[in-house]
Amino acid sequence: MSRSADQLQQSLRALPAVDRLLQHELLEPVSLFLAREWMTLMAREVLEDSRAAIRQGGDAPELDVLAARVAEVCRELRHGGIRRVINATGIVLHTNLGRSPLSLDVARDAMAASAQSVSVEMDLRTGERGNRYESVQRLLSVLTGCESSLVVNNNAAAVLLVLNTFARDKEVILSRGEMIEIGGSFRLPEIILSSGAGLREVGTTNRTHLKDYRNAVSSRSGLLMKAHTSNYRVEGFTHSVPAQDLLDLSKETGVPVYEDLGSGSLIDIADYGLTSEPTVQQVVAFGIPIVSFSGDKLLGGPQAGIIVGEKRFIDAILENHLLRALRIDKVSMALLERTLQTYLDPAGPQAKVPIHFLLSRSVDALEQTARELVARCESVQLQLEPRAGSSAVGGGACPTDELSTWVVELIHPRLKPDALARRFRSLPTPVLGRIRGDRFCLDMRALLPQDLEELITSLRGMDEEIDSR
Repeated sequence: MSRSADQLQQSLRALPAVDRLLQHELLEPVSLFLAREWMTLMAREVLEDSRAAIRQGGDAPELDVLAARVAEVCRELRHGGIRRVINATGIVLHTNLGRSPLSLDVARDAMAASAQSVSVEMDLRTGERGNRYESVQRLLSVLTGCESSLVVNNNAAAVLLVLNTFARDKEVILSRGEMIEIGGSFRLPEIILSSGAGLREVGTTNRTHLKDYRNAVSSRSGLLMKAHTSNYRVEGFTHSVPAQDLLDLSKETGVPVYEDLGSGSLIDIADYGLTSEPTVQQVVAFGIPIVSFSGDKLLGGPQAGIIVGEKRFIDAILENHLLRALRIDKVSMALLERTLQTYLDPAGPQAKVPIHFLLSRSVDALEQTARELVARCESVQLQLEPRAGSSAVGGGACPTDELSTWVVELIHPRLKPDALARRFRSLPTPVLGRIRGDRFCLDMRALLPQDLEELITSLRGMDEEIDSR
């Protein structure tokens, strides 16, 4: 039976005034970290939500309930958002968790440099305005063998910038088998069109030949493009055109070759038991004049789009006015610079770059970590069982590969796996695991060394919290 207008008004009048709500004892601690004006704003939002719920047939919440909700949204506003989490999903390049983790030493050093005034565009030798890309250009030239380079805010921006520079009002020739879609439904054909270029599709999904490119070349051609299919594989009756063949065609026609490597790597990932992919150094050595790749995937740095290649092409891109809108900021530049410097360390990137440490960890080391976790949590009410398993690289890299790993399965007599997963996500330092079958699992593959002690503490505290309920 629907409520009368009088009953509706009575329920609405039952809601407290903002001032009375803010006087509740639950909001006293909130005043220590949030100014009164913002507490008032949050209280008004909670009350408005309550009015909307009442109009939909709900009841007026009790004062204590309203105050608790206001305290919750105040804490979310002041302390919520991007937070450190423990990645126990097993996915080392988890897109939703920021992709590649950064070295703590790199992060501290970069933040110490960039938190104050920083020589991002100052030549300290001359005292004049400098080149913001100079240090990174030097490092990339040494590490990849390229003549020149520049950096923008992500690889999608790098693709857009290259296409706009060389193919605006022209055509980009691209195989149908390389029309990739990356996370968030961003599709390469749409990026091409957004750059002001036209798309000339050649070949088929599974087979493209050099003659397809040759037949497509015309006076309108701006680029011969290759896009690395880093987030999927086309297998079976397939054929793609090697970069060397495209270079030969480029010499014949004068149309430059551009290759988007996606999650480009400076290390041969076959060393980790993964499917081998060309490194950036190899592609540059092939003679590809324009190459782009991500900074926050297999490179192991911050979000960035890196463009390397021949100086004449990089110089042309540097003249594009879009560069200012897409350029990298000082914090990310400092993080990228210091990440690249770690590749010069005698110990190698496996010791200094977290993503390579995680990918190179042996199965024996992961088993040892899993068994240590179980042994040190024997007192908990949760049942912990170590098991061998497998996990994905993630982040649009190595889509058909699986990494051997060890997981710790958590079993509780009353709580189902999804309930356990919610409890772990609600910890002060949230723990992200995965559900395998009817078990909630903590995967050891993506755990960083500093995570283990905190995870053990969380497990013990979680057990006490669950048991108290």
